[in-house]
Amino acid sequence: MTEIVGIRFRGAGKTYYFDPCGAQYEEGAKLVVETAAGSELGECVASNRMVADEKIVPPFRKVMRRANDDDLAKAAAREQEELAARNFCQDCADARKLDMRVISAERSLDGSKMVFSFVSENRVDFRELVRDLVAQYHTRVELRQVGVRDKAKMLGGLGICGRPFCCSQFLREFHPVSIKMAKDQSLSLSPTKISGTCGRLMCCLKYEQEAYSELLKTTPKLGSLVRTADGEGTVTAINLLRRQLRVLLENGDEFSAKYYHVDDIEGLRNGKARLGQANQRPTAQPSDGEQPQKERRPRPQRQPSADAAQGEQTERPEGEQKPRRRRGGRGRGNRENQPPREE
Repeated sequence: MTEIVGIRFRGAGKTYYFDPCGAQYEEGAKLVVETAAGSELGECVASNRMVADEKIVPPFRKVMRRANDDDLAKAAAREQEELAARNFCQDCADARKLDMRVISAERSLDGSKMVFSFVSENRVDFRELVRDLVAQYHTRVELRQVGVRDKAKMLGGLGICGRPFCCSQFLREFHPVSIKMAKDQSLSLSPTKISGTCGRLMCCLKYEQEAYSELLKTTPKLGSLVRTADGEGTVTAINLLRRQLRVLLENGDEFSAKYYHVDDIEGLRNGKARLGQANQRPTAQPSDGEQPQKERRPRPQRQPSADAAQGEQTERPEGEQKPRRRRGGRGRGNRENQPPREE
């Protein structure tokens, strides 16, 4: 068993685990930890706990100490420096005519490294920009290109529901979202209604997808032929959450629509089928052990010629030879050596 503690950086970021080195830390405590970018200030979101060795990947970085007043003052001053650094980086990018928008600038607590995040639709050659930033801040500089979803997570904002972005509040990582989720939930497929501010499909489509997938397994599809207490009919509307179906019943030349619960009906055929197609002529099926054979068409026979049918043979006059078939193309042979042609 190994003792760990969970720490989060920069608001609703991912939770990382560190070695507490025998000290006890409660949730909400400000801690200074050792990271690959230097010393960082983070917040404890998971107090000390024991975890099995097979569930972790050692080694863990260590917690250095609790944050004191000096560390908190440096963190407050660092936020103002990061804002100025972001504006300076954007001005340098505009001066060099680089197609990029700088989103954020992060500086380590000890000032040994700075990380700039930017958004761009194309690949950007920012080597000259890095030289300008190193000459200005005299520290290690790293530029990272992020996507539009990461941009929304960093900047924050309000969604179409009127609440703050889920990614900037409580989502730790992005889950894949597809248009099939909107179809399963019977939502409008208009991009303006199912897309977030970032331009991608809304993350909240994933929240109820598991429940909809389970309900769809036991619910007939639209156009399915079902049997009810009032007879057979076709499903014309579905309410998944209430488990209700609207069935169109046919009684001779009259049609009527009624609502039924999923448990009160019996599915006869899935898919888009009409009642008039139910009574179709069945095709003949081969018996057990008998292989279906293809129908063979009779082969047409050659008809003999009239001379061969009568058994007659044509006779040639004496001295006349059978003409030979010319070989080769038109350009071969000498026409002068050929016998004259009789007309």
